[in-house]
Amino acid sequence: MKLKRIAFVAITLCAYQFYAQHKGNYNQIEQTISRQNIAMKGNAQIYNPITAPNPFQNLSPSEHITIDVRAMHNVEATNYTAVFNLSQIGVTAEEANTLINERINGVKQNLSALGIKEESIAADVISFVPVYDLEIEKKIFNTKYVEVPKGFELQQNLHIAFTKTNQFESILSACASNSIYNLVKVDYFIPNIAEIYKGLQTELLDLIQDKKEYYKLLGFDVNEYKATVADDKFCYFPKDFYQSYQAYNSVSFEAIKKRKGVTQAKKQTSYYYQPLTFDSFDIVKNPSILEPVIQIGMQIKLNYSPLPKEKPAELPKPETKHKYYIISPNGTIDVKELITT
Repeated sequence: MKLKRIAFVAITLCAYQFYAQHKGNYNQIEQTISRQNIAMKGNAQIYNPITAPNPFQNLSPSEHITIDVRAMHNVEATNYTAVFNLSQIGVTAEEANTLINERINGVKQNLSALGIKEESIAADVISFVPVYDLEIEKKIFNTKYVEVPKGFELQQNLHIAFTKTNQFESILSACASNSIYNLVKVDYFIPNIAEIYKGLQTELLDLIQDKKEYYKLLGFDVNEYKATVADDKFCYFPKDFYQSYQAYNSVSFEAIKKRKGVTQAKKQTSYYYQPLTFDSFDIVKNPSILEPVIQIGMQIKLNYSPLPKEKPAELPKPETKHKYYIISPNGTIDVKELITT
């Protein structure tokens, strides 16, 4: 009986371990639930039951027709620019400038062997300021601290353009070997964004035409409706979709056993790329992506309202004939007719 119980616990722990590895580290907040009660039926209590989501909304029929179509294109960049920040101090301005140029020239030499030409590397001067230190002036009755210049600090940004993502690792290595560690950002570029918008627009117009035919088969001809329109577009770069998380477990069983305090360690913050999902789009071009991409999208929304019904033409009013009587002084009566419209 004990062997069966041990085997069951071992299988349960193994299954839990494989599940955690498959899920990843970015969501570590998880409730502790009973695997046994989930598997059992009858009167056993089920903790955290999983309910299937309803993919359909509660529809409310209306005499108005709305056509809302959205398209997105995941575009791989053709050019990249990595920006690194570096600073250099020196006793004189000439020394600071010479030392920083030596580091930049070292990067250029290392990258030239990879096919990245010197024309693809540019330096942008950010600041060039003197550096001060404190000197103590001691007098009989007081002590003063005076700032005096001790050298100069030169700070620059190094822009490196490249065309293949596999070159970036070599760029990092070349910069690190020349004491350049501060990566500011990586920019993505595409040359034909107008053509991409034009392609999305064409596909959306075809989809709108299909929807019009669909509603016509249902008995609603949108040509007999009053139409209003709105459209929009977007362009997002990978830097807009990086999210952070911390993967750790702070429980220390050794500290509990030895009854010692726990010293909290600094937790590493990690980042992952989370692009726009496809659930709200009708058309997605290049849906399967391996590396961060530029996401370009467009939306067209049409509202159709029934035209007001025409009022029936009013019939002309019939002529109304009135009679009046003229009585003379001698008592005779004369009947006349008065026609009015």
